[in-house]
Amino acid sequence: MLEKKKEVIEYAKKLNTENLSPLRSGNISVRANNDGVDGFFITPSGIRYDELKTESIVFLEFNENNNLKKISDKTVNPSTEWRFHQDIYIEKKDAQAIVHAHSANAAAVSAHGKNIPAFHYMVALAGGNNIKCAEYATFGTKELSQNIINALEERKACLMSNHGQVAFGKSLSEAFELAEEIENICHQYINTIKLGKPKILSDEEMKKILDKIKNYKKN
Repeated sequence: MLEKKKEVIEYAKKLNTENLSPLRSGNISVRANNDGVDGFFITPSGIRYDELKTESIVFLEFNENNNLKKISDKTVNPSTEWRFHQDIYIEKKDAQAIVHAHSANAAAVSAHGKNIPAFHYMVALAGGNNIKCAEYATFGTKELSQNIINALEERKACLMSNHGQVAFGKSLSEAFELAEEIENICHQYINTIKLGKPKILSDEEMKKILDKIKNYKKN
């Protein structure tokens, strides 16, 4: 499990170095089985990512009621956003890792509380014909978690209104790459709407794109 902790730290630091989230904002988690106990490792609350140590990474256990039990140094608290990480892992069995970022462009677009339409075919990377924006709720709440689960229906990533973005994948590298793609798409979308109303690709065309992406990943 030490390697998983190190991986969480590696990608938490990349949130800073790759300009996806400054200082201690955003969070990283990875699904794990720790000595026969199912749960996930997650970044702590209130610690700058360049100061993280392996003992800073918190393991949270799923129990029979899908609530959490902390198995870690009791002086270290998990990210305040642990709840939506938990719920994504419960709802999305293929989610092995989650990246939540306050990336500049995603946060800017999310402030409008609207879905990103298919102005570019790469929107399909999130899993559908648009990138949904979860309705706003206070960070760390059950309400926010449910809003995110709703926005992730048939999706692997979404925006979080007045907040940022969240993405998941089969590995931390995959989840992080998707978060970078979402940030880039948001940057493109901001530039696009500055020029006026963009052409939106049809649902039929996006279905073709989604099929191509699925086949591409199999190769």
